[in-house]
Amino acid sequence: MKKDYLLKKWLLDELTDAELEDFKKSEDYELNIKMIEKVKHFDVPNDSSVKSYGDFKADLKDKNTPVIKLNTYKVLYRIAGLFIISVSVYFLFFFNNLTTVQSMASQHKSFELPDASSVVLNADSKATYNKKKWATKREISLDGEAFFKVAKGAKFEVLTSSGSVSVLGTQFNVKNRGSYFEVKCFEGIVSVQSNGKSKRLTKGNTFRVLEGVITLDSVKNKQPKWINNMSSFKGVPLSEVLEEFERQYNITISTQKIDTKRLFTGSFVNNNLDQALASVTIPFNLTYKKDNSNKITLYKSQQ
Repeated sequence: MKKDYLLKKWLLDELTDAELEDFKKSEDYELNIKMIEKVKHFDVPNDSSVKSYGDFKADLKDKNTPVIKLNTYKVLYRIAGLFIISVSVYFLFFFNNLTTVQSMASQHKSFELPDASSVVLNADSKATYNKKKWATKREISLDGEAFFKVAKGAKFEVLTSSGSVSVLGTQFNVKNRGSYFEVKCFEGIVSVQSNGKSKRLTKGNTFRVLEGVITLDSVKNKQPKWINNMSSFKGVPLSEVLEEFERQYNITISTQKIDTKRLFTGSFVNNNLDQALASVTIPFNLTYKKDNSNKITLYKSQQ
């Protein structure tokens, strides 16, 4: 076949310019390039030696070694197969060392890290870390919200899709929900990096990124209010408040002709649905209807 002919000439670097252009148009060109690049990194034993052609020919006669013709494609596919298997084994080993802790909607979950640092996950949150590497790399990935009490030691880093937080030993809260990223420092010093910006927070300071806008604020309490079943907000769009409401009560909230971009400052309890609904609806002159056990509709109150 023509493509086999071109492949062999390509491997021997004997293609003309016209043949090379033709070869690049083949559907397997990119695959061949990738396989050859991987093959370049295979190690060759240091003690290998090259025999003369005469010695090699004599060995063949003495041992009656059969001559095997290898199909070029089969060789490449076998090499590719070995490479894929090696990579798969590596990732299987790596990910088997990861520990993931996850909380469900309307649930908090506490756990302790290998250095005795403690973490409390807010509702519908997930944290992942490498237990075996923890002694040399204190690093944890977070999706959601969590409160950290970090034991003193080497750098401790929290990684999120919106930014990272670095400390040595302190207490802080990290919230990473979509376009909402917030860090509150309750003790010690926290270094935050997000949106290309870097900020050091001391006790009582807050760093927040909402829809790409960075704001700094202060916090007076000694730990996040959600630890004590109270969700608190300051100048946050109603849409964010309702999403948190859904997480804390494991329900679905729909709205009818309501401007969910209006800002909300206040709080709601996480253990009394009717009381929480009143806290959110009254300030906006809204009312609600429970459609079933897990669905609520908000709409404007009639004047």
